Amino acid sequence: MTFRSIVLVLAGLAALLHSNVSFASEKNVPTTWRLLDYIAVDYREAVREGEVVNEVEYAEMKEFSATAAEAIGQLPAKAESAQLKQDATALQGAIQAKAAPEQIAEQARALAALLVKAYPIPLLPMQSPNYGRGKVLYAQLCAACHGPSGAGDGPAGAGLDPPPIDFTDRARAEERSVFALYQVIDQGLEGTSMVSYASLPVEDRWALATYVGAMAYPEDQVDAGKKLIEGDAALRAKLNFDAYVSTTPAALGTTVGSAEQASAIVAYLRRHPDASQAQDVSSALATSRKLLEEAMTAYRAGQPTQAKDLALSAYLDGFEPVEPLLAARDNALMVKIEAAMARVRSGIAANVAADELQGQVTALDDLFALAEQVLDQGQTSAVASFVAAFTILLREGLEALLIVIAMIALLRKAERTEMLPWVHAGWVSALGAGIVTWVLATWVISISGASRELSEGFGSLLAAVVLVWVGIWMHGKSHAENWQRYVRDKLGQALSRKSGLFLLGLIFVVVYREVFETILFYAAIWSQGNASSVIAGGLSASIVLVVIAWLMMRYSRRLPIGQFFRYSSLLIAVLAVVLIGKAVSALQEAGYLPISWLDGGPRVELLGLYPTVEGIGAQITTALILAVGFWLANRPAKSEVAAP
Repeated sequence: MTFRSIVLVLAGLAALLHSNVSFASEKNVPTTWRLLDYIAVDYREAVREGEVVNEVEYAEMKEFSATAAEAIGQLPAKAESAQLKQDATALQGAIQAKAAPEQIAEQARALAALLVKAYPIPLLPMQSPNYGRGKVLYAQLCAACHGPSGAGDGPAGAGLDPPPIDFTDRARAEERSVFALYQVIDQGLEGTSMVSYASLPVEDRWALATYVGAMAYPEDQVDAGKKLIEGDAALRAKLNFDAYVSTTPAALGTTVGSAEQASAIVAYLRRHPDASQAQDVSSALATSRKLLEEAMTAYRAGQPTQAKDLALSAYLDGFEPVEPLLAARDNALMVKIEAAMARVRSGIAANVAADELQGQVTALDDLFALAEQVLDQGQTSAVASFVAAFTILLREGLEALLIVIAMIALLRKAERTEMLPWVHAGWVSALGAGIVTWVLATWVISISGASRELSEGFGSLLAAVVLVWVGIWMHGKSHAENWQRYVRDKLGQALSRKSGLFLLGLIFVVVYREVFETILFYAAIWSQGNASSVIAGGLSASIVLVVIAWLMMRYSRRLPIGQFFRYSSLLIAVLAVVLIGKAVSALQEAGYLPISWLDGGPRVELLGLYPTVEGIGAQITTALILAVGFWLANRPAKSEVAAP
């Protein structure tokens, strides 16, 4: 072997090693970018006017900036490397010095923009971009230069050099991915009038990129694109969310073998990006697997906070969207997966050994495989659809019904029927809001897992707190012999317009929480076909709920006032305990509360009972508060009876 050959071989090996190192380190660029974006947004929660207002958040800011700086330092050398390292160090110093939030946001966003410019790896939005929101933003920010239709003929663009981009130019659009458009919106273009819109929320930047990216593809191609995707399972598998963000239309044409078909698919997907974030089990669980793998990598690298965030995303952005569908087919398996994913997060928080955590992730993978088998069996049978629709509506509707009927019966007992319109306005408006939610979730926006859990969690928490107060108040009146005088003298004053608004708000929160949950489950069942069975199940459950309501109203009228208040207060107390359990569970799933599992503990979803220390502890605490409240509320009544 000649000296020249040896040099060439060594050079080849060096290049190969360099490419491997580059791949390994550049994989962290999306995570680093998100850390910087998180700092830009959330630093204001940690520091105000040079003082730390939240020690936990401030510690997290310091940790995240250090992690970002370390990751940037490990990236392969490029022309921007020195500037990146310098800016990362400057950001750490500014956070350490408790600089103003505006300064930190500017530095973090500038560093993130430079990072993506140097290492242009596609980043994924946390949820499907909102095409409708993009349309609104375009009219506000872009139409003046680029024109209403995107043809680059806006009045403010006249005379600009270079002229505004013509977004309807098909040849140019063929080479632009949604991510490429996002980069321009995020960073701007030097030497042109295109400024950076990094000050926009990240979801707005993605929405604008989605809307602009659709302008070259006529709306009359949308139906054809939808039929192509829905009629080809193999094509759907290729058009995942990664492909939607990073693939150019030209590359898609090569994949599908036809530029015309690619054009129709792009016309559809860029107007309905949620279709690419397919909610079928294979893509959802693939997302969960990928994020859990990344969580394990971060955990082994000594980054537990990042690992916990990834594990939480594996649930909220991967498994949670298909949870209702799996619950309809195999609720026991859904419960096992949900609990297993929560145990992974609690294991990370408890700093368990990496091998132990890997064992939990491996066990989860086996459960995912079972879920794929269950959900790959085709559409749900007609009987299963009927049973699922019936039980879901009956379960969710019963809680709301009990509270509404209790409030109606209370007002009738108090002879204050003029307040009933407030109660009826509460549940009617909740149903109306539910219909709006269904329309938005179906055609306008994609409700993320986090949004769903937070809505359920805070809604249940608010309702539980109010019901504790109402239950104690009602129990205190169960022994009052002068009830009629109280009704005329005190309740007449209390039930003012303010009280009416309170009643409306209470009923709205309780009913809407159940409506919201029902909508999400019904949407999942409906997508599996058997629409007539779903409708029949819903109607049957509605009839049962009407019968229950009639019986409750009829029976409550016959009860003496003391017994009515006693039974109603106990019923409301039970509901408060149930709702506090559900609130804690939902907030745990959203990552807002820690999870300490009780292995072998009871799980009764109907009672809001879940095997966690926090959930059971909250229910026990609520029950004790109610017990003490009932006892204190009875004391005046007993003294009245004993008085001469």
